[in-house]
Amino acid sequence: MGRGGASKDRSDGAERKCIATGEVQPKHGLIRFVVGPDAQIVPDIAGKLPGRGIYVAADRDALEKAVAKKLFARGAKMPVQVSDGLVAEVERQLARRVVDLIALSRKSGRAVAGYEKVKTWLQNEEAQVLIQAVDGSGRGKSKLSTPHYGSYIGWLTADELGLAFGRQTVIHGALASGGLTQRVVEEANRLRGVRENDGGNGRREG
Repeated sequence: MGRGGASKDRSDGAERKCIATGEVQPKHGLIRFVVGPDAQIVPDIAGKLPGRGIYVAADRDALEKAVAKKLFARGAKMPVQVSDGLVAEVERQLARRVVDLIALSRKSGRAVAGYEKVKTWLQNEEAQVLIQAVDGSGRGKSKLSTPHYGSYIGWLTADELGLAFGRQTVIHGALASGGLTQRVVEEANRLRGVRENDGGNGRREG
């Protein structure tokens, strides 16, 4: 059983053990780190840097514990340097990754922004994911519901969503199924675990 009583699903791919919680889980729920030059711990958000991976759950408490208790040195089996701003840097890189993936989805025609466009996609059952800015008006956001059996992302800022959609700010966005959508959801869930204000769950349909 995984966290929250969920069954472990081996189809999620390779699993790794978190150095802070001791739990084994699919890699898409973890943050990979490697030992870089000068024995510095470097976050590897994309999971592509060379070297032996050290894994921490995508959870702010777990990351802070790994830093405070010097668990990276144990995981690396050698003395390492850990920057004071490591957790903040992980959050920054995750947010950037989510923004970039949404931008790619927009360019492929699988993402739209703006209240009316999102509303139309929801009504036509084209939307798989509802995205709303954490700093948007609660009243305005409550008028749109998460798609049935869909996902909600509500912990990016209006400025971050603006970057994703090529605008100054964006409050409402939506993703169609297929393409990069599953990756966006996975990366956004990692960000949610690391970000202190996770934005809640959104209004469920029905």
